[in-house]
Amino acid sequence: MTERRTVTVITHGRPEQVAATLQRLIAAARASGVVLRFDPAETKKHGLQPDEAGVIVVDAEPSMDVAVCIVLGGDGTILKGLRCYAGTGVPVFSVNFGEVGFLATIEPEELDDFSFERAFAGEFEVLLLPAIAFESGSGVHKAFNDISFHRKVGGRVAQLSYGVQGEEVGSVRCDGLVVCTPAGSTGYNLANGGPVLAWGVEGFGVSFIAPHSLTARALVVAPGDTLTVSNQGREAIDVSVDGRPVCEIAPGEDIHAAFEPRAARLAQLPGWSFYRRLRAKFGRLSS
Repeated sequence: MTERRTVTVITHGRPEQVAATLQRLIAAARASGVVLRFDPAETKKHGLQPDEAGVIVVDAEPSMDVAVCIVLGGDGTILKGLRCYAGTGVPVFSVNFGEVGFLATIEPEELDDFSFERAFAGEFEVLLLPAIAFESGSGVHKAFNDISFHRKVGGRVAQLSYGVQGEEVGSVRCDGLVVCTPAGSTGYNLANGGPVLAWGVEGFGVSFIAPHSLTARALVVAPGDTLTVSNQGREAIDVSVDGRPVCEIAPGEDIHAAFEPRAARLAQLPGWSFYRRLRAKFGRLSS
């Protein structure tokens, strides 16, 4: 007997928006003999019950032994899927239900009767995404979009320095600093006036948030170099990974960040390039 393929499903926080597509996904799984796994939060969110055919598995513990992770959501939810399956070889196939969905595989209106069947079968191209990794007292963190360093709300302007391979490059009074991957270069980094890095570029960007300087410039760091960000001010600095607070840097402390290639696998439709995606996503917002 052939073993049934298993798929993890992750959705964003507005279940009513994805309800119809979720039903299409479940119907496609029944037709393809695929098992869909939903963790306790997803089970409760959608009011799911197990079915007699064993297609829907509820209150499931996370499993790394799945064929694909299907995400119904925006970039934040997609990043959750990428973090969950980082380093496992499991690709993330996503349907965009967000504002931009720059990481999304497909838009809801582009789904046809066989889109999910093709996803179950792995009929898509895979893009290997890098991450930026660093360690703090709370553990090892990996950013697929960016690491952002912020002064405390209502606190003093930050004094941040950054160096590469032990050599200080600059020290700037600012509201913060962003370290981004190529995939994340079109987010917070772009808003700071930092460079857009095409997917496939080996390296990561550094840009300042509201620098109090006429000479502060963005920097692209080589993939083999370690970046050090130091808090030279008098107050602690908050640190977020992909928009999620993870730790803080006390005065006089620093964080060492390194480029990690091929950290996760992102599904994309055949023929889609970074430049086509850039035009489609940001061209739509400017129209």
